[in-house]
Amino acid sequence: MTTKIDTGTRRSGVRHGRRMLVAAAGAALTLASVTACGGGSGGGKVADGFTQAPQGGGKLTVWVDSTRLAAAQLYQKEHPAVKLDIVTYDGDANGSNYLQTKVSLFNRTGSGWPDVVFSSQNNEATWAVSAGFAAPLDKGLVDPGVLSGFAPGANTPCTVDGTVYCLRNDLSQTVLWYNAPLMKQWGYSVPTTWEQYQQLGEKVATEHPGYLVGSVGDSYAPEVYMWASKCGANQVTGAKAVTVNTTSDACTKMATLLDTLIKDGTMSKSSVFSSDFDKNDAAKVLMMPGPAWYGSAVFQGTFKTPSGQITASPMPQWEGDSSPSVGNVGGGTWLLSAHSKDLKDATDFLTWVSTSDDYQGKVSPGYPAYMPAAKTWLAQQGASGYYAGDPAPALQAAAGQAWLGWGYPQYSQEAIWAATMTPQITAGKTIASQLPAWQTAIANYAKADGYQVTTQ
Repeated sequence: MTTKIDTGTRRSGVRHGRRMLVAAAGAALTLASVTACGGGSGGGKVADGFTQAPQGGGKLTVWVDSTRLAAAQLYQKEHPAVKLDIVTYDGDANGSNYLQTKVSLFNRTGSGWPDVVFSSQNNEATWAVSAGFAAPLDKGLVDPGVLSGFAPGANTPCTVDGTVYCLRNDLSQTVLWYNAPLMKQWGYSVPTTWEQYQQLGEKVATEHPGYLVGSVGDSYAPEVYMWASKCGANQVTGAKAVTVNTTSDACTKMATLLDTLIKDGTMSKSSVFSSDFDKNDAAKVLMMPGPAWYGSAVFQGTFKTPSGQITASPMPQWEGDSSPSVGNVGGGTWLLSAHSKDLKDATDFLTWVSTSDDYQGKVSPGYPAYMPAAKTWLAQQGASGYYAGDPAPALQAAAGQAWLGWGYPQYSQEAIWAATMTPQITAGKTIASQLPAWQTAIANYAKADGYQVTTQ
C-alpha cells in the first residue's frame, strides 16, 4: 500500500538530502548536548539503549520522499512477508520541518509515528533525539560490522553524545560536470581553478552566447558554491552556538564570481528543475558544478542529455589554496522510530535500504554512504555507457573533500537562502550586495532556534 501526504511543498524529483559528507568536530558539537535518549512508548522493556514499545508486529509504516519510493517498493518486492504501509511526503525538502511538526503532534496524541522515515535533511538528529523519536542504532539494533561499513564521517550528523541515531543515505559531494565533446570542439580546457572557471565563463559569453557554465537558481546554491569556497556562513562552534560570517574574503570572492557570470548570461538564475530551464537551458549546459547525483538524476533523467556527452572533473579551487574543498548537496538520512512496535522488521528495513547493493548500489541516484555499495554504484556508472568518460575518479576524490567548516544546525540554510537571497537575485540584485542581509537572516533563524550567535 502506498499513500501520499500533501504537505503543500512542491519538490523536484531527486533530493536529495543535504549537507555534507564529512563533518567537523564543531558540527558534531551541534548535537553533543542533546542528551535525551529516544524513549519509546511506555510499558515496554529497556533494551538496546532505550525503553522500547511493546512489540506486536503488524504493518510497517515507512515514510519516504518520491525518489526513495523506489527503495520501499523494491524492499516490499524482495520481502513479501513484511507488510509495508508506504507513505510519501516531501522528505522535509527545503527545510519544511514537516516531520518535526508531525512528530510533535504524534507525541501529544500518543500515536501515529512512522516506523522508519527518510529525510532529505542531515540535521534531523538535532531535534529527533530530544523529542524521543529517534531510536539509538549502535546499542544493539544495528550490527557493528554494518555501521563500520559507512564512509568515514558519513554518520557524524547522526551521532549524539557518541550514539548513532540515524544512517546516512548517500554522499552528495560536488564535482564539475561538463560537456566533453563541446569542450573539445571549442578548444576549451576544463578549468581547475575558480579563476579559470570565471575566465572561461566570460569567454563563453562572447564566443557562444546562450550557453551556461552553472546555475544559482536552486535553494541549495550556497551548498554548491559558498560551501566549496569555504564561506563561513554555517560554522557550528558548540552545542547551541554558531559563528556566522558571510562577508569574509571566501564569501565575497565567490559572490563576485557568480555576479560576473550572471551579468554575462552564462550563470542561470533559474532552477535546474524548472520548466523554464528545461525549455531554454537544458540543452545549452557546457559546465555545471553540482552534486554526485546530477549525472544520472539531472543530466540523464531531467535534461535527457544524450549519452556520450557528460562527465565529471574535480571542483575548481582558488589559486594558491593547497587544501581542496567541495560542497555537498543532499545525502539524507534514515531514522528508526523509538515508538516502533516491530523493531525487528523496522531495523531490517533500515539496514537494507541504507546498505543493500540491490538498491544503493544499483538503483539509487546518489553516491551511497555505505562503502561496499558505493563501489557497486561507481562500477554501474562507469559501465552504463552514458558518460563521455568515467566520472568515478572525480567523485571518489571529492567524497573526502567536503569542507569541514559547514555545520549541521537545526535550521535550514536552504530555507534561508530561498527566502532571503533567491528573490533578490531574481529581481536583479547582486549576490555580493546581499551578503550582509544573508548574514542577518541566518543569525535571526539561529536565534529563533535557541542558538548563541557570533557574527563577524
